[in-house]
Amino acid sequence: MADKKFRIEKDSMGELKVPTESKWGPQTQRAVENFDISDHKMPGGFIRSLALLKWGLANSNKDLNLLSAGKASAIADSAMEIYEGNHLREFPVDVFQTGSGTSTNMNMNEVISNLSSTEANPVHPNDDVNMGQSSNDVIPSAINVDASLSVRNNLIPSMEHLKNVIDQKAKSIGDIPKNGRTHLMDAMPVTFSQEMSAWSAQIEDAIAQYEFSLSKLQQLAIGGTAVGTGINADPDLSEKCCAHMNKLTGMEFKPANNSFQAISSQDAALILSSCNKTLAVALTKISNDLRWMNSGPLGGLGEITLPTLQPGSSIMPGKVNPVIPESVCMVASQALGNDLTITHAAQSGNFQLNVMLPLIAHSLSESLSLLSNACLSLADKAIKDFTVNQENIESMLSQNPILATALNATIGYEAGAQIVKKAYQEKRSIIDVATEMTDLDSDTLAELLDPVKLTRNQ
Repeated sequence: MADKKFRIEKDSMGELKVPTESKWGPQTQRAVENFDISDHKMPGGFIRSLALLKWGLANSNKDLNLLSAGKASAIADSAMEIYEGNHLREFPVDVFQTGSGTSTNMNMNEVISNLSSTEANPVHPNDDVNMGQSSNDVIPSAINVDASLSVRNNLIPSMEHLKNVIDQKAKSIGDIPKNGRTHLMDAMPVTFSQEMSAWSAQIEDAIAQYEFSLSKLQQLAIGGTAVGTGINADPDLSEKCCAHMNKLTGMEFKPANNSFQAISSQDAALILSSCNKTLAVALTKISNDLRWMNSGPLGGLGEITLPTLQPGSSIMPGKVNPVIPESVCMVASQALGNDLTITHAAQSGNFQLNVMLPLIAHSLSESLSLLSNACLSLADKAIKDFTVNQENIESMLSQNPILATALNATIGYEAGAQIVKKAYQEKRSIIDVATEMTDLDSDTLAELLDPVKLTRNQ
């Protein structure tokens, strides 16, 4: 009796069994069997971007009268279904596969062929779906398309939201002064809005870096085919494909300035990964500031109280932890690890091809998704609704002997140092000690040491 769970497929290497219900073909099946390495499959966004490329290429080959209208429409319709998020289960190939991503390219070609073919109008995965293409130009292009769409549509809006929440929170808190800290030690006062303005500026700078990276990412290798020479591709294919995709997505894709570079290197991915690293470091800085400010509530700084989201301990009742900043710090660590992975992978451009493309696709996609979600989480679940513990802040600020720095111009550095030492030793306010050790009266000292005025350099 025939095994109804499988069908027999044939490619250039012979016959093999393919699951009956699967839309993929023999080359995909070989990859599934060969690369039983991990639970990581190629990212959904990358698969959708690869389908978008196939859609643009099918329409372009039709425009160039290289592919019949019937076949081109069938391929484009099937590719669009995948781009819209359908059939994603038909892409089972492991990330850790052939370094060019040929298995995933053929997976896409075979699925589109299966979806598109009829008895009257058969569509061949290589001759038709892959017309004018090579895995060597398609996969690098799909990496750039996926990254560009992720940055433009998800990450930058998430970062802008985070910046807006920071700015709004800083404005709502106003000019409440607090102890500044350098080396984690008491320093001259700053206001909450001044402290948070640094966070805002970090995110603003990171956005600008991503905007620059888009100009590099939107240059696509497509049209270079196997080694960059464009063999088997119409010279106008790349430009037409980019035009089709731009009309659909609103992006600004264009043929790479140098197709040999676009295929053999992953410089654009490195630029983007560097942006991810910068953002990850900024998010870590902001998160750690929040954790320190929230620390306590009795034995720490206790300057703010973050929103109470969940119990913090399985053994200590009532304990609440800064879970969102901790989560964001872990995202940042993962992004930094992915940056190192991408750096190593980008070094594998040997002669005319980089041979770690699937790993780069996976690592970039993961970082972009994680960072996008982390920005939203930090904004909405930590910064937006934290409260200021003004009584604690005022108590600490009134006892900060470093305020004596403001007296340097009046009494000199050495005299100020003696006042600070005595205030620390005797645990007294700076005004009390300065009144004893200088000729300045308490009213004058109160004026000179007013924390609000000190934050304005008045």
